[in-house]
Amino acid sequence: MIAGAPAPSIIPDAAIDRSAPRPGFGEALRVWARIGCLSFGGPAGQIALMHREIVEQRGWLGESEYLNALNFCMLLPGPEAMQLATYAGWRLHGLRGGLAAGLLFVLPGALLVLGLAVAYAALGDVPLVEAAFVGIKAAVLVIVLEALLRISRRALHDRRHYLIAATAFVAIFLFAVPFPLIVLGAALAGFALLGRSATAATARSPVPLARTLVTILAWLGIWLLPLALLWAWLGHGHVLVQLGLFFSKLAVVTFGGAYAVLAYMAQAAVESHGWLSAGEMLDGLGLAETTPGPLILVTEFVGYLAAARSSGEPSVLLGSAGAAVTLWATFAPCFLWIFAGAPYVVRIGQSPGLRAALQGITAAVVGVILNLSIWFGLNVLAPGIEERWAGPLRYWLPPPSGLDPVAVALTVVAALALFRLKLGVPATLGLCAGLALLWAVAP
Repeated sequence: MIAGAPAPSIIPDAAIDRSAPRPGFGEALRVWARIGCLSFGGPAGQIALMHREIVEQRGWLGESEYLNALNFCMLLPGPEAMQLATYAGWRLHGLRGGLAAGLLFVLPGALLVLGLAVAYAALGDVPLVEAAFVGIKAAVLVIVLEALLRISRRALHDRRHYLIAATAFVAIFLFAVPFPLIVLGAALAGFALLGRSATAATARSPVPLARTLVTILAWLGIWLLPLALLWAWLGHGHVLVQLGLFFSKLAVVTFGGAYAVLAYMAQAAVESHGWLSAGEMLDGLGLAETTPGPLILVTEFVGYLAAARSSGEPSVLLGSAGAAVTLWATFAPCFLWIFAGAPYVVRIGQSPGLRAALQGITAAVVGVILNLSIWFGLNVLAPGIEERWAGPLRYWLPPPSGLDPVAVALTVVAALALFRLKLGVPATLGLCAGLALLWAVAP
């Protein structure tokens, strides 16, 4: 390759608009690293940070292009902020730019979560650590409720949306219907209820179909071939293979962000696979809330604990391998969605039928997050609650001890801090953890 020439790209450079100011790759690399290290505050904060850095301050993307790309990323499974960064990097420097922006958005947080997972697995049974996590779990419960309110305001606009959301809630809460089936049913319901009058877009394809197929096949191979080799080497039953299969499936259905998929992940990781407990799932979410990067990095925490404990004796090496496999299965598909779909951003936005189907999925996500909120609430406020079944109907049996008064009090504090005092997520987590520690050491 000639020195200084653009890196070869699976996506044709002809599909990239070069009219806007285009920084050097080194300059862009520094900005992507800065964004990756400062991307606290969940998707809203991350999207606002990127807008300030690449639209307001540098003008690398125009306002309308940024918003179109954001709308496109919100239609995709996976973390929209990470995918938006990947799109912006692709827009500026093709394949290498997209890879750099996406990887730098994830890596700082992933390294921190790995370190926290190692420490948690080693120190999780220390009394003071357990006490701190009582406060963290209470704060996480309120954070999930805040996400439910925020997403419902965005997703529920009329009775049809409420009907889809209510049906999704009943299906997953009372009958434990798998999340992928809920996504499929919501898409069909959305198209049937919301898209009957939709007309297909007729915009011309921005790149040849053959180029798009090459992109899809290439990234499917990048995503799935290493997992297939792992399967051939270790066998289907090995924990690393099971993690790769589980989180690959999860990556395809994570519409609505991490909060939406946590209910499905908890249903499978906690109840089916037994990789960790409900309380540990809450602890992992609390840790992920305190680190930069997408909240879906909580999957890395799950992968580490599942693999580290699989051999009987805790293993940092095997746990790190589990975290790596989980990260690969979670984020490799994100690059597939962006690199295959980025040239079609405008055309996708013009498809009413697709928008209707995705509106149905977004409405269903509200019902799924409501299920998650109640599931978390039951486990935080009434530790020891038991799940029971009456035929196909699921219900819960409260523990003899009833509600935990400390958890209830800390949940009230978290609600006041987040909703009334507007302290933000990190400060709320720190406040509740500190109060829980004070309660534990008080005479």
